[in-house]
Amino acid sequence: MSVVKHFISESMKKTEIDEFLQKELERAGYGGVKMSKTPLGTHIVIYAMRPGLVIGRGGGTIRELARILEENFHVPNPQISVSEMEIPELNAYVVASRISSALQRGVHFRRSGYWALNRVMEAGALGVEITIRGKLRTARARYEKFKAGYLPKCGAPAIKYTRKAEVHVQLKSGVLGVKVRIMPPDAKFPDKPQKTESPPEEEAGEEVPKEKAEGELKETSGEETAK
Repeated sequence: MSVVKHFISESMKKTEIDEFLQKELERAGYGGVKMSKTPLGTHIVIYAMRPGLVIGRGGGTIRELARILEENFHVPNPQISVSEMEIPELNAYVVASRISSALQRGVHFRRSGYWALNRVMEAGALGVEITIRGKLRTARARYEKFKAGYLPKCGAPAIKYTRKAEVHVQLKSGVLGVKVRIMPPDAKFPDKPQKTESPPEEEAGEEVPKEKAEGELKETSGEETAK
């Protein structure tokens, strides 16, 4: 197998695993997965709002997930660990899932979009863009964008820091797609100046206080006069 085909097959496998975990761990507040190969097998980190639901009673759920990943997705010796998200509002999967849940409950798409937009910006994000696409009001499909803050679309910072997620929701009118892009607060941009503190200058010698120097001068002049 060539290198290109290898990377394509690995990317497709990761996407399939991501979609599977998103459906299985919806109640746990699934927030994404990170996979890395090790000499002992495959290390998988699952991000979730409620890690207890991912682990299960006595670790039964996480062992079942490991068995499914090994048998159905051919992941060699999966070692799963669960990480709790500190700020769920900065996770694109969580925000997209909340919007889709609101749309299923009948909340208007503009109200759900602006609500999620405000929550993400209040959490400290530098920028956010939410796109809801589908048959929103009429029989003809269209899309609505909700944007706030600073969110570059190209360049190294956009590729490195932008958090993306896309979720589909089935309604009576049809399927709606929810796409979320978030720029986290720890992102660094080359076009923005950064403040740096200059190191303190080394003192050449100890400074003599002014009052002490004047006193020594008077004593010296008095001794000279006495002589």
